Amino acid sequence: METPTHQVEYEQMLLSRHSFMSKRGGRRTDGVMDRSAYIMLSRILMQGPMSIGELSEAFGLDASTLNRQTAAATRAGLLERIPDPAGGMARKFCLTEEGARLLDQERAGIVEVLDRVMGDWSGEDIAAFAGYLRRFNYGIEAIGGRPWPREG
Repeated sequence: METPTHQVEYEQMLLSRHSFMSKRGGRRTDGVMDRSAYIMLSRILMQGPMSIGELSEAFGLDASTLNRQTAAATRAGLLERIPDPAGGMARKFCLTEEGARLLDQERAGIVEVLDRVMGDWSGEDIAAFAGYLRRFNYGIEAIGGRPWPREG
């Protein structure tokens, strides 16, 4: 017997296959950064400068993976290493001006695609959907013990 949770699983699986960020995926052809860079830069933007250890804790990834990701983002001019603003020993990563600009550009492109996807939805439906997604993500974050910083 299929339960509503089975239906959520199936729809979540389908959602995960779509990419609004790829030159190959979806209908968007102007993506400027890969998914991992987009997520990492978004986290640093919301939380402020972060060390490899803090990124590892935030994402549940090992330091070697994050070393590769931050090295690639640094080479691409998206991140820079700075001394810890709080005076700690670990150096931290922060967005460069170019990283912030490209993150804004990427987000605007994704929002444009989402506007097309939900073009026939009412504002109330979009707000309700956003609320359900937020609630869903809060539940996942609570189980994983890794909350994501949010505005407001």
